[in-house]
Amino acid sequence: MSSGGDEAKAAAKRRPGQAMGPARWMGGGQPAEKSMNFKASGKRLLGRLRPERPLIIGVLALATVSVALSVIGPKILGHATDLILGGVFGKKIPAGTNPQVLNEHLNHQQQQMLSSIHFTPGQGIDFGAVGTVLLWVALIYLFAGLCGVVQARLANVAVQRAANRLRADVEDKLARLPLSYYDKQPRGEVLSRVTNDIDNIAQTLQQTMSQIITSLLMVVGVLTMMFYISWILALIALVSIPASAVLAAKVGKRAQPQFVQQWKSTGKLNAHIEEMYTGHSLVKVFGHQKEAVEQFHAENEKLYQSSFKAQFISGLIQPSMMFIGNLNYVIVAVVGGLRVASGALSIGDVQAFIQYSRQFSQPLTQVAAMANLVQSGVASAERVFELLDADEQSPEPEQLARPQIVRGRVEFEHVAFRYDPEKPLIEDLSLLADPGHTVAIVGPTGAGKTTLVNLLMRFYEPTGGRITLDGVNVAEMNREELRGNIGMVLQDTWLFGGSIADNIAYGSKGATREQIVAAAKAAHVDRFVRTLPDGYDTVIDDEGTGVSAGEKQLITIARAFLAEPSILVLDEATSSVDTRTEVLIQRAMAKLRSGRTAFVIAHRLSTIRDADTILVMENGAIVEQGDHASLLEQDGAYARLYKAQFAQAVAEVD
Repeated sequence: MSSGGDEAKAAAKRRPGQAMGPARWMGGGQPAEKSMNFKASGKRLLGRLRPERPLIIGVLALATVSVALSVIGPKILGHATDLILGGVFGKKIPAGTNPQVLNEHLNHQQQQMLSSIHFTPGQGIDFGAVGTVLLWVALIYLFAGLCGVVQARLANVAVQRAANRLRADVEDKLARLPLSYYDKQPRGEVLSRVTNDIDNIAQTLQQTMSQIITSLLMVVGVLTMMFYISWILALIALVSIPASAVLAAKVGKRAQPQFVQQWKSTGKLNAHIEEMYTGHSLVKVFGHQKEAVEQFHAENEKLYQSSFKAQFISGLIQPSMMFIGNLNYVIVAVVGGLRVASGALSIGDVQAFIQYSRQFSQPLTQVAAMANLVQSGVASAERVFELLDADEQSPEPEQLARPQIVRGRVEFEHVAFRYDPEKPLIEDLSLLADPGHTVAIVGPTGAGKTTLVNLLMRFYEPTGGRITLDGVNVAEMNREELRGNIGMVLQDTWLFGGSIADNIAYGSKGATREQIVAAAKAAHVDRFVRTLPDGYDTVIDDEGTGVSAGEKQLITIARAFLAEPSILVLDEATSSVDTRTEVLIQRAMAKLRSGRTAFVIAHRLSTIRDADTILVMENGAIVEQGDHASLLEQDGAYARLYKAQFAQAVAEVD
């Protein structure tokens, strides 16, 4: 008998080539990997910052001011060097010495060198002028630093807002995705995209956006000053740009696939850990600790290899750029010295130019060093965009319909459904559930029992026929409104982190404590809650730690009591409670079902003997229909199931 899940549904969840048996259970499958489109994904990621355009403009303006001031600094500082050097020469020469007389005692090279130095014979260093220059330089650098701090603050605000919107968009997307998406994706993989990948995107933007803007502006500003001082030296410095660009492009092209694989491996490892943690008791019971550890090490090794290759390859960029920058520095220093000797430049100008050459290579090196961050962030962005681009559930109809009064009359009219287009599951199924009637659904595993309920709740859409609620096609109703009329108690209990009272009141907004307690008493929850230290205020986590499996199921039943839906869906709702409690629950359920349509999926046939209609399903079709007594008289499929179960019970007693 089914325990609440369908084999056909499980088959639909498996993809070609996916592992079966223990290997499938231990690790989980993964979607097919797609190639990384760095340019398109990077452009789309930057597009997420479009709503923060005013802040980005502010960042650009402040960065421009900060860079402009930083670029002016070396030129002014070079003037201080000329003042000091002119004072040193001027003090050594007697006051009143005629420059023409002085030139007669110097050779041509010395004359050219001194022609670039401004000095007054007999006058030493003008410390007042030097101090004024240094004060201006200090003020300039101070203001540039303040602009940089404000710029970083604005950039951080813009990035965090963008990350916040991205998380919100992903959360909204998850709510719009069909159940089939979650059936095909390991939970850990989805969680990794929502948490790890978005955090990595935010970190990448925060660490690189402001720095890249500053670096690019710095390159432009420094290059302008370099041409202003000496176009010859500037052309020499420019040689490093194409060399650096070619190097960064080649290395980055090899590193990018490794970053893609790194984050895919991270998702696989998270999925494995999540499965092993949530099912750790089963892992131990079935003796799969060794296999679990081996698979962990295998996935961890894949992550190590891809991470190592990604970081190592991208890490080659920075030292290579530093080598090119140092080589450029040496060439500029040598050529600059020759220009000073020829009198074409002053020593202060060469000093400023050497500083500029350092400032010119530094941002290029910084941008290259951030290549691994950018590639990693874009790889994560593509994974998140892949989630955002996933096919959503079919849109709501433009003209919504709703029953005037929901009485609970449910009818399946020639319904057909298949998870796999090539493998039919339900074909031409028709049934009628009148208001206040209880419809029990029994049958072997894979017969389509749970699928029937999923179709009613519009978790899946029929491939043929239609389902009506009080004469209205459910496909024309709003999903939220439809499900608001249906209460569900599943075999797999679900609780969230919070108090027991909050868990009972889940889905019943504004429920009072008296109503919560009344529902708890009806579901026989009150008797064990009173024994807890904090009663209804006892806090439990999402795993229900502190309460037994049966008690967790009772809490979910109390939740259904409080919601008072028009239609009840009970999917093995009493499978985790003892026999005595089950009898009490059945009585409470009978009261709860009064005046409501109820669909009961059960494998204990003794629990559904009082059902108004019992449907026996095999291979997606209803093979028998009637009440308990009439079905036993037919001596068909239901009778065989009942006798087999009864015989098993007798054997267990013997």
